[in-house]
Amino acid sequence: MSGFLPLEGVRVCDFACVWAGQSATMYLADLGADCIRVENPHVWNPATRAAAPVLPAALAARLPAWMGGHPGGDPGSRPWNNSPAFIHVVRNKRSFTVDSRRPEGLAIVKRLIAISDVLAENLARGTLEKLGLDDDAIRAARPDIVILHMPAYGRTGAYVEGRGYGAHIDGVAGATVLRGYRDSAPETNVQTFTGDFFVGMHGAVAMLAALRHRRRTGRGQTIELAQAECSASMFPQAALDAAWNGRAAHTLGNRSDQGFAPNGVFAARGEERWLALSCRSDAEWAALVEHMGRPAWALDPAYAAVAGRLAAEDRIEAELAAWIAARDRDELFRDLQAAGVTAGPVLSARDAAEDPHARQSPVWRRLEATEDYPAAEFPAPSFTFSRSDVTLRTPPALLGEHNDYVYRELLGLDDEECARLEAAGHIATTYGPEVLGR
Repeated sequence: MSGFLPLEGVRVCDFACVWAGQSATMYLADLGADCIRVENPHVWNPATRAAAPVLPAALAARLPAWMGGHPGGDPGSRPWNNSPAFIHVVRNKRSFTVDSRRPEGLAIVKRLIAISDVLAENLARGTLEKLGLDDDAIRAARPDIVILHMPAYGRTGAYVEGRGYGAHIDGVAGATVLRGYRDSAPETNVQTFTGDFFVGMHGAVAMLAALRHRRRTGRGQTIELAQAECSASMFPQAALDAAWNGRAAHTLGNRSDQGFAPNGVFAARGEERWLALSCRSDAEWAALVEHMGRPAWALDPAYAAVAGRLAAEDRIEAELAAWIAARDRDELFRDLQAAGVTAGPVLSARDAAEDPHARQSPVWRRLEATEDYPAAEFPAPSFTFSRSDVTLRTPPALLGEHNDYVYRELLGLDDEECARLEAAGHIATTYGPEVLGR
């Protein structure tokens, strides 16, 4: 492969926060864009770099591992540089700091916009406008720029003033009422935030399409991608069933919405060892029966057709659960696959990281250590290009790590100007006392 990257030469002015926006710009950075995070050291953007700017180890230990699993269990004095929940979405990116609330800082941001190809944001509605960066001001700085807005619920409509994180958007989009056990209430569901990365990929594709349009026409675009609307597209079957048939969808647990039976997740021998199994045809059911040794309960003639199995799902699942519980998960899923039955292990995060197939494919890439994070393996981009080495190139960007690059190399400021901006609190590598409570 050559060293050429698909988005080499494209610069992104990145105002994105949390996961949805940051993952959208992450994909562009993976493709080679010069993605520059605009970060204010005097404003803490919740759930964007860490759980909190000051995070004692005892408190971090009480958080879920994906949020509080800092290296060695100690977030240290700069938890925003080593939070496992967020560092993966700032890979391949740069970070510079500026207080854009002040006229001087706003002028700096506009200078960066003037040499950028894309501006992306998913801040609360009106945030950029309050800074003096409405679309007209952005286009005054760069007329052909591509602007991506990713509001929670759109820029118009009844929910226009609504703000939300992944859990809120999941609820509005319908995920909360569609996901869960068959006997569970929506409020008992755990939070998954699936929409964040689903929306992020859609945002990335939208920006790529707009960049292609600009290359062909010379004109930029303004994109509005409402996260709730985008997330709702994950459930077309529920929307179509309601629109065409007047039926309200409900939670199915692990059963199939496509008529496969049996279809579920079953406990295998040992602690927290689960097997997913799906008979996607009558032939797979017959293969499963043969592999089980043709037990009497499975020979009911009605079960030979899917309609009969759907009518007896409770009994079939109970019998399968008892049979699977006495068997080793990994041995069983391999045997079932060899017999032509759709089956696979339900892996924990650790199991997934150590899975033999994953270890033999380019799923992981080791990145060098930073000042606040040890050398570690990170999940690489899930796509490959035949003529480009699209992969992880740089470790997660530290706050303000690329101040020199932006202020000196891109904007051309000299030592005296940089020293003055540092004294004024624009150039920093840590958050200000008003954020840290000091």
